[in-house]
Amino acid sequence: MEIIDIIIIVGVVLFVLPRLLRMLLPMIFQRVMNKAQQQAQGQQNYQQTRRPDGRVHVDYAPKTKSQIPDSEGDFIDYEEIK
Repeated sequence: MEIIDIIIIVGVVLFVLPRLLRMLLPMIFQRVMNKAQQQAQGQQNYQQTRRPDGRVHVDYAPKTKSQIPDSEGDFIDYEEIK
């Protein structure tokens, strides 16, 4: 009796599973593609709204002399490894 049950289960799995996958995979693929298109479209809309209208704005930062002379900057000794 157990062998017949196993044969029936294997037969059902081999018969039903491929047909189920043929029906479900296109739907799953379509959902993934729709999400990817929506994300790409959202990024494109974000880039278009963020783009300036041709005007340029420059923040001016005056150069100030540092209190530390250039000769006493951050210098790290190193040894060359051959």
